[in-house]
Amino acid sequence: MKKEEKYEVVNALTEQIKEYGNFYITDTSNLTVAKINAIRRKCFESDIKIQVAKNSLIKKAVETIGGDFTPMYDALKGSSSIMFSRSTNAPAKLIKELRKTGEKPLLKAAYIQSSFFVGDNQLDALINLKSKEQLIGDIIGLLQSPAKNVVSALQSSGNKLAGILKTLEERG
Repeated sequence: MKKEEKYEVVNALTEQIKEYGNFYITDTSNLTVAKINAIRRKCFESDIKIQVAKNSLIKKAVETIGGDFTPMYDALKGSSSIMFSRSTNAPAKLIKELRKTGEKPLLKAAYIQSSFFVGDNQLDALINLKSKEQLIGDIIGLLQSPAKNVVSALQSSGNKLAGILKTLEERG
């Protein structure tokens, strides 16, 4: 690969990392072409972008972004594919689904909203991660709950008060 081609790959990876904010590095080595094509098809269906890249180019791309990515450098060995998704846990769910039919892809590392998950043993933790939208929905639900309780209490107290006033009016 020529220097210009490497530069273009690093720039493309850098832009995708900035655009998506989340990425998974997986091991898809020793898979047949048919299996790789099946993985690519599933990624497309799940709105996940997958790309095979050299570890040195992935490392240069994350270094270009800035920040400390050293926790994942040890995972950049052997053959690597990088998965990009707007959803924090969609690639993890897809990897788990694909593992039902074989032992790969293996999770090497993941970078999710400034957090590192290194090793295949982190797959279940990643599957259970909630997206930013889900967390915001949970917070809104929690914030609405006390307000609903107050409104409900005021309405029931208002009904009681109206009933007492009506009773007093009928007596008087």
